[in-house]
Amino acid sequence: MARRSFLRYAGAGVAGIGLISAASSCSKHNNVVPSSGAIDVGSGDPGILNYAYALEQLEAAFYTQVMASPYSGISITETAYLTDIRDHEVLHREFFKAALGSGAIQALTPDFSKIDFSSRASVLGAAKAFEDLGVTAYDGVGYLIVNTTYLGIAGSIVSVEARHASVIANLLGVSFVGSDQVDSNSLNISNKPSVVLAAANTYLKTKISAKSFS
Repeated sequence: MARRSFLRYAGAGVAGIGLISAASSCSKHNNVVPSSGAIDVGSGDPGILNYAYALEQLEAAFYTQVMASPYSGISITETAYLTDIRDHEVLHREFFKAALGSGAIQALTPDFSKIDFSSRASVLGAAKAFEDLGVTAYDGVGYLIVNTTYLGIAGSIVSVEARHASVIANLLGVSFVGSDQVDSNSLNISNKPSVVLAAANTYLKTKISAKSFS
């Protein structure tokens, strides 16, 4: 997808072009390899963008695999929904990659060995876990974003992720506003990067850390 197309898709417009110009100046030393062997996303706004980029890489890889080998008995409606979600996640991934430029973390290698891609229950269960995790991840770092342009784009993307979570919940026949996602004040639950990455890293061969935001 051309850069202009996914910028327009993300709702970034002219402001997004400024985001790319600014974020591309991030240097690679923002992304360090701790002694644990994990790739650290860095600090500040660029670190948050890399954090989101890591999660979008994971989601894009998952849905690409889902559609490359659809589970048994997948319906026409499910195929349409999951194809749309795949395309959204790929656009999100490519947006962050372009925005970060030379400051982007490396391409990550997923590990989906725990998922049975031939099973509807396994695939949709994993999809729910990824989408719910993604929403709580964005909500968990939104308040740390300094640049208002970045914050606006993050808000646009997390709203799409929430739509994904709702669709997957509907396919599974479960509530999209369950107590595992919405608290007693009807506010979406948020998670710190340390919690999110502990879950995400179980599906990644290339481990990720976020020392500055833990």
